[in-house]
Amino acid sequence: MDLFSGKIIGRNISNRHDVDLTMKAFEKAYFDRGKPEYVLFHSDRGSEYTALTFRQKLERYNVVQSFSQKGYPYDNAYLESFFHHMRRECIDRKSFRNQDDLRLCCFEYINRYHSKRPHSSLGDYTLNEIEEFYMERQE
Repeated sequence: MDLFSGKIIGRNISNRHDVDLTMKAFEKAYFDRGKPEYVLFHSDRGSEYTALTFRQKLERYNVVQSFSQKGYPYDNAYLESFFHHMRRECIDRKSFRNQDDLRLCCFEYINRYHSKRPHSSLGDYTLNEIEEFYMERQE
C-alpha cells in the first residue's frame, strides 16, 4: 500500500505466504511506480519480510526498510483496515472454484476501491481522483 495515495500498488496471490510472494508483490509495486528514488518499505516482522533474500533485494533498490513494533499492529493500521474490509466485502461472501476466481475477485475489489469508493477522510474523493489531483499539480 502506498501510504501517500492509499492505493494498493503491489499485489500477488499464491498458495504460499512466503518470501517469493512478497518479492513479486514488491517488484510489481516498485516497477509500476517507475522505480522511485526514495522508498520506505514498512511491514510487520513476518519471516517473509525479514528473510535475507528480501532484505537484499530492498538494499539493491536502495529501499529503506522499516518494521512495526513487535506485537503492535497499529503501526500498520491502514493495511490491516484495508484487508478487513476486503475480506468482509469480497472474500467472505463468496465461494471460489479455484485460485484464478479468488485472484479475479481480489483484483476487481482493489480496482473498485481505487476508482469507485469515496473516502470521507479525503473529502469523499476516490483514491484515483486524489492521485490525479496531485499529479496535475506536479506538472
